[in-house]
Amino acid sequence: MSAQIDDTHDRNRRSWVESANRPGCDFPIQNLPLGAFVPPRETRARIGIAIGDSILDGSAWLPDETLNGYFALPATQRADLRRDFVKALEAGAPARDLFAQADCAMRLPAAVGDYTDFYASIHHATNVGKLFRPDNPLLPNYKHVPIAYHGRASSLVVSGTAVRRPHGQLGEGKFGPTCELDYEMEVGLFVGPGNALGDPIPVRDARAHLAGVCLVNDWSARDVQRWEYQPLGPFLAKNFATSVSPWVVTAEALAPFWTNAAPHDVPVLPYLQEPGAGALDIAVEVWLKTGTMPAPIRLSRAAFRDMYWTPGQMIAHHTSNGCALVPGDMIASGTMSGPEKENRGCLLELTAKGADPVRLPTGETRTFLEDGDEVILTGYCERAGFARIGFGQCRGTISAAR
Repeated sequence: MSAQIDDTHDRNRRSWVESANRPGCDFPIQNLPLGAFVPPRETRARIGIAIGDSILDGSAWLPDETLNGYFALPATQRADLRRDFVKALEAGAPARDLFAQADCAMRLPAAVGDYTDFYASIHHATNVGKLFRPDNPLLPNYKHVPIAYHGRASSLVVSGTAVRRPHGQLGEGKFGPTCELDYEMEVGLFVGPGNALGDPIPVRDARAHLAGVCLVNDWSARDVQRWEYQPLGPFLAKNFATSVSPWVVTAEALAPFWTNAAPHDVPVLPYLQEPGAGALDIAVEVWLKTGTMPAPIRLSRAAFRDMYWTPGQMIAHHTSNGCALVPGDMIASGTMSGPEKENRGCLLELTAKGADPVRLPTGETRTFLEDGDEVILTGYCERAGFARIGFGQCRGTISAAR
């Protein structure tokens, strides 16, 4: 069973935590994302529930240090927990001790055993294809099979962790720091109960195995990638760091925001034919702040609903050969892009491989990222009749190569 709309989504519900009731708040009582936080003067992580600008200690319900146990629960139990959280935080309930988010350290929300990065945006695939293969931008298999590669879970880092400029091979006989460091604006999907080895998840059941969603920045060294990716695809150009936002918006909170997916002009095989509304309507933005800028500026904005392959199709395809997904595995969408230039989700696209630099208000330009640059991803869901649901931020600042 996938998450359903119920009274926990009532836009008129209020919390006794005043900051949660402010217009534009990322974490109203209709959201209640989960994360792993460390309180001040402590070292052990706890599960927390974000409410307004505060954190409610969730240890009484989830006594673990990561969300893996929560992800393993069936959807019915996760829905029951959501109701408990709402009851504890709604207006009229007894006030509880809270922690200020600004005073706490955040950890990765899960111990991620495996991480898979898809290539699910046809706009991104086409834009990049035009840069390298102008006469044949979209490879013939793209509209038939969801493309992905297995990433490196050990390089996942929580938002706020500095990203050191990596070294790599830059061409024949050349090794050194990348000169073409890039971000990738993505959405991350945390796997719920999962499947046994050898037992595929049918596409009609796939949404029941989506436990939560976060923001992901899959940093890329484009010059390293260009030299190494043939014939087997991404390797060292992509596995040096992947930033993950600390708060996981639960599948239950996202129930109102499913919508129809973009139509396919090429029929897909039966195992990928998804009934009903399969796309999630999430807006994601990327912001940049350099060392000379007083405030960040927005570089682009894209809609997750525009992805060619849906979360359900990604999960169904991932397991179609019997591959086992386990609670806490993370699936990333690949770079989110849309039909317009303002929708392009990485600098490789936005600057046309460096030919059209981004011009900043300070007079600076960027073709790729420089040391000291900070990239900030934000995301939110909006739909008439429902409260706005935010994802918080996924941040990372580039530090100099060793």
